[in-house]
Amino acid sequence: MSHNVEYDELVSEMEEAPSFASSIPVPNVQEMVRNNPLQVPQRYVRSREELDKVSHMPHLSSKVPFIDLALLSRGNKEELLKLDLACKEWGFFQIVNHGVQKELLQKMKDAASEFFELPAEEKKKYAMDSSDIQGYGQAYVVSEEQTLDWSDALMLVTYPTRYRKLQFWPKTPEGFKEIIEAYASEVRRVSQELLSLLSVIMGMQKHVLLELHQESLQALRVNYYPPCSTPEQVLGLSPHSDANTITLLMQDDDITGLEIRHQGGWVPVTPISDALVVNVGDVIEIWSNGKYKSVEHRAVTNKNKRRISYALFLCPQDDVEVEPLDYMIDSHNPKLYQKVRYGDYLRQSMKRKMEGKAHIDVAMTEDSESDMRNKDE
Repeated sequence: MSHNVEYDELVSEMEEAPSFASSIPVPNVQEMVRNNPLQVPQRYVRSREELDKVSHMPHLSSKVPFIDLALLSRGNKEELLKLDLACKEWGFFQIVNHGVQKELLQKMKDAASEFFELPAEEKKKYAMDSSDIQGYGQAYVVSEEQTLDWSDALMLVTYPTRYRKLQFWPKTPEGFKEIIEAYASEVRRVSQELLSLLSVIMGMQKHVLLELHQESLQALRVNYYPPCSTPEQVLGLSPHSDANTITLLMQDDDITGLEIRHQGGWVPVTPISDALVVNVGDVIEIWSNGKYKSVEHRAVTNKNKRRISYALFLCPQDDVEVEPLDYMIDSHNPKLYQKVRYGDYLRQSMKRKMEGKAHIDVAMTEDSESDMRNKDE
């Protein structure tokens, strides 16, 4: 009887779960490296112009803000100021004392590492369907001509639970599903805390942004970056901004791979043990009328070590209409973005290759686009 109930629930959830975007199937990078560690197919090689046009600025890594969430949540004015400056000037920051247990963070790392070390045939059981991005594979591949990223990923919608496509949740290693659920739940708690604090620094009541996420969409992307014999020729993840509200990312402790665009260059985000990296997404940029910017970021690869990162994306529901909040518009700050339905905005972004901040242009008003063009000229 219980088996039938579980089966009925699974079918019900699968029937209700929406699709987000299709992606063209491409070779598995991890298996390609296993078979020939020195091979770097031309489809992955970036042009020198693409890689060299922006300077590398590792000397600024120590300047990437880090914030004590325990102090922030208690209303510490210095931490609130740090949060405001981080969102305005960097679009990225790291948080410590967030309350997620170290043991859970380590369990997530251990289980994910074990999953990616499984034989290829075992992982293929969870391969993405051609019509959607949930499962194991590569997303955002929209043409046979685009340069490919040096990475594989496991992508799962974690909330609402009825959106889960459980056939893509790995059963191996044992307990991985329960670890993902516990990790997603804890990071969801942290993200809601951050939404309350973002409301405060935007001059609103704590509940305002939370109410816009009453049944928020949350998705997990575990990225696997194999070593590359010529890391200077490839990118693990193409430059892009996130088409969501905020992203919370856990990095490997000993390998730097995330780089963010700042002051015209690329700044590596050095991992802090047990910290979570937070970045502002396009939705916060639109709601704040450009006060807080979603920032372009990318992932680079390593010659000798594999790297895994764990990104949780918090998004509004599909039918939420996103536009600058009244609080953020005045005579000195005219409205820069038009209203967009979030579900449409998200799916449009997924139907194009990752390409800097190009997608947010669709939400700009004609006047703000004209102003940007004049500045560029």
